[in-house]
Amino acid sequence: MAKKNKVKSTVGPRWAKFCGWLLGKMGWTSVGGPMKETKAIVLGVPHTTVKDFIVCYLFYTQFGKVAHIMIKKEFFFWPVGPILRACGAVPVERTSAAAMVRSLIHQMDNAPEFHLAIAPEGTRKATKNWKSGYHLIARETGATVYLGYYDWGHKRISVGEPFELTDDPKADMQRIYEHYRHMDIQGYHKDKYLVP
Repeated sequence: MAKKNKVKSTVGPRWAKFCGWLLGKMGWTSVGGPMKETKAIVLGVPHTTVKDFIVCYLFYTQFGKVAHIMIKKEFFFWPVGPILRACGAVPVERTSAAAMVRSLIHQMDNAPEFHLAIAPEGTRKATKNWKSGYHLIARETGATVYLGYYDWGHKRISVGEPFELTDDPKADMQRIYEHYRHMDIQGYHKDKYLVP
């Protein structure tokens, strides 16, 4: 029987407090708290720099929670692997989109609590097509999807509001596009944020 990897879902109160303090010192305002459900996915928009990860990590960790992100399994070697896991990274198979989604579904199904952060743009460059893998993962695991944001223009960050999925991924994506089009948010690199 294969050994299951323990998935960390919480952090200690001192570290959480420090992360909240540091986020505030960086000038960011937190809007709302963490996701309430045991299985949840937050879409992080707009994603234009690796600095987004730092801000998101500090934001979510201040609540004593861990928001997991996807990292290629090849990066989980000593001593990098333990550090990545401590920051909420989970190893995934990146040889194909289908393999990556299956890997995440498996990990979410086998953890008592799992909050996943996904950048639907799938790249830090401006793109006309956002990825919809979150839809299949949510449908298969029963996870609630949130429309999160990190707005570098106003330095406000939030998991946003829950989004009710339907059986039509394309129609849902159009509704998500419409939601973000009407938000006054900016990426760290303004020219790299594009809502299709």
